[in-house]
Amino acid sequence: MNLKIAFATLLLSVSLFAQKVPTTSKIEFSKEALAQKITALDGKKLQIAEILKKHEGRILIIDFWASWCRDCILALPSTKELKEKNPEIDFVYFSLDRSHEQWKRGLEKYEIAGEENYWFDEGWKNNFNNYIDLNWVPRFMVIDQTGKIAKYYAISPNDPDIQKKIDEL
Repeated sequence: MNLKIAFATLLLSVSLFAQKVPTTSKIEFSKEALAQKITALDGKKLQIAEILKKHEGRILIIDFWASWCRDCILALPSTKELKEKNPEIDFVYFSLDRSHEQWKRGLEKYEIAGEENYWFDEGWKNNFNNYIDLNWVPRFMVIDQTGKIAKYYAISPNDPDIQKKIDEL
């Protein structure tokens, strides 16, 4: 009987706290999403459109993460492997840390301060994250050479669809 209760509790916990897969995969960003501002390491606020423009002509992977997120930290070595396997593509990290100090400490602690990093200083809920149905981290998106969404939803850099999409592009 105790085993049944434990199993039921486990199932309930998983269903309550698991990522909810978006029902539709979007292929481009809305004007409002692209206008969303995000903070760079130097403190400058940029629109998402400016970041995508900077990578135009190249495949871009966006890694949504936070330094408090255990799964995000566990994914970092696989992200590094994906980068090493595909040196022709660009990577950016979009952080959902709760404070600027927490974000900066996380970048140093997890040795990604030298990468291209941005922080959602307005918090989790904003026009960009709402548009892409971001409800959990980690999350990965593949953006094609024209700034359109090629892979809308992946929760791991090991998702075989990421490499498949890179190869197709």
